[in-house]
Amino acid sequence: MRRRAFVKSTGLALFGMGAAPGWLARAAFADGGPAKRRKVLVAILQRGAMDGLNAVVPHAEKQYYAMRPSLAIPRERVIDLDGRFGLHPELKPLQAMWESKHLAIVEAAGSPDPTRSHFDAQDYMESGTPGRKATRDGWLNRALVAQEAKSSPVRAVAVGPNLPRTLRGSNSAVALNSIKDFAVRDEMALAGFRKMYSQTADAELSGKGRETFEAMNLLASLRKSEYVPANGAQYPGGRLGQSLKEIARLIKANVGLEVAFADMGGWDTHVQQANPFSNLLREFGQALAAFHQDLGAEQGHVLVVTMSEFGRTARENGSLGTDHGTGGA
Repeated sequence: MRRRAFVKSTGLALFGMGAAPGWLARAAFADGGPAKRRKVLVAILQRGAMDGLNAVVPHAEKQYYAMRPSLAIPRERVIDLDGRFGLHPELKPLQAMWESKHLAIVEAAGSPDPTRSHFDAQDYMESGTPGRKATRDGWLNRALVAQEAKSSPVRAVAVGPNLPRTLRGSNSAVALNSIKDFAVRDEMALAGFRKMYSQTADAELSGKGRETFEAMNLLASLRKSEYVPANGAQYPGGRLGQSLKEIARLIKANVGLEVAFADMGGWDTHVQQANPFSNLLREFGQALAAFHQDLGAEQGHVLVVTMSEFGRTARENGSLGTDHGTGGA
């Protein structure tokens, strides 16, 4: 009956103890009037520092091929976008999104802080305050409008076992591994947890417990049926695909979701990069394409932004990989 057991048994996390990028806040929370639904922002962090140069390939640059004699993607295999840049062949599922102008690529984007520590750089990426370790909340939490009494208990959701730094802050947020597992199955245990949280003298803990129970109640109806993606969408079996599947379900259920967060690890490719990187991109591209397809008519009010803590070196290393660099795609 310990609080720790409650968190473990439900597969959720209660969040505990600078400003958001303006364009993201405007895009996510623009009010389209009573006839339109509030927009949803989905943030995806590629942990490990993705090699942007082999994801979005500068195939018109001779230096790219000179600096990567082994790792460069042959020009004939690149999916050309504009005569200069093109997609890695494993990102072919994204080609239709580009052609329909539903995909934008920002090149050479990165943090102004020079750290090449994954831990520090990810913290800065999530806090939105590069170079400042003392920031206690995350930019995605700060981007939420001030909480109102009518706010949904699942207005901010992270898919995973713990609430990420970017969603910690004064606005309520929950973490869940899946909608199906976001529950306490034992009714006696559930009653005990409710009593424990309601009677605690810690006001913040009591509030977080109340918010979590409200979220569980709201999602109870969704747990009763299996989710079938729309429009023939097929999500890959990895973590990112399944996370986006859960997020799509929340969006289409119209439960008041405003921001969602997912992440995908494995992008730290120092050694023998080619095959592992291709596998990662295959899952990444398939997951984004399936999410886009599944949303169907909902696409118009959903913005997805992907990011990584920093890029990788333009020149390949002696281990047929790449090392920590600066900006990326």
